[in-house]
Amino acid sequence: MHYESRAGTVIVTLSTHCILIVEDEQTIRTVLRVILAREGYELIEADTGARAETEIRRHKPDLLLMDLGLPDIDGLTVIRNVRAWSPVPIIVVSARTMEHQKVAALDAGADDYITKPFSEPELLARVRAGLRRSARRADQTLILKLGPVRVEPGSRLSRGPQGAIHLTPLEYRVLECLAQQAGMVVRQQQLMREIWGPDRVDDTRSLRIIIKQLRQKLEPDARRPRYLLTETGLGYRLCTDEGEPLTQSPQVR
Repeated sequence: MHYESRAGTVIVTLSTHCILIVEDEQTIRTVLRVILAREGYELIEADTGARAETEIRRHKPDLLLMDLGLPDIDGLTVIRNVRAWSPVPIIVVSARTMEHQKVAALDAGADDYITKPFSEPELLARVRAGLRRSARRADQTLILKLGPVRVEPGSRLSRGPQGAIHLTPLEYRVLECLAQQAGMVVRQQQLMREIWGPDRVDDTRSLRIIIKQLRQKLEPDARRPRYLLTETGLGYRLCTDEGEPLTQSPQVR
């Protein structure tokens, strides 16, 4: 076991999965450290947003646990800054419980949201799910061809005949969920659970808005969708020109 401590940062090396804890409250950091260290994770800790961004670039962690109420930079700003260059899974752990606060974090690029106080089993389950998603992205590069539009959800890159297409983190996540079962119906409840969590499986309005935005950006004619199809009463189906998403093996580095 290797333990190193310095101002604002503690590193405990135990395993190959590295998690960055961004939290200014020492008590909460200690609780998270104990829970995660027991599971064998390598841990890095940062108590400010600036320190967090430095540690992310230095250590390239596999997952972030992010508080929003940081003393120097709001956590939402940190998430946006990280999302500008990294697809690392981000789980918000915050005392902010209002729905609009959770939506703001997810829109900024967070992958998941846990409210304080949290239970140990739920925290560990969310961490495992985040690491699984990250591993799937690392195993292969997903490419979607929708007519003249090319979308890479993992890299968050989209291009069409007119150049780059801007998609939000939530739009990429919906596309990625649909692409994992391309050509098949994905039920609304499954999409809601994957994107927003189990507490909002009945909030289909938010999902309809995202689908509408994706059609406006990706379909040749949003009023007559060809690729993002609605299966009435069930959910949605993603159809690509090849019938399924393309995958490319990762390049050897």
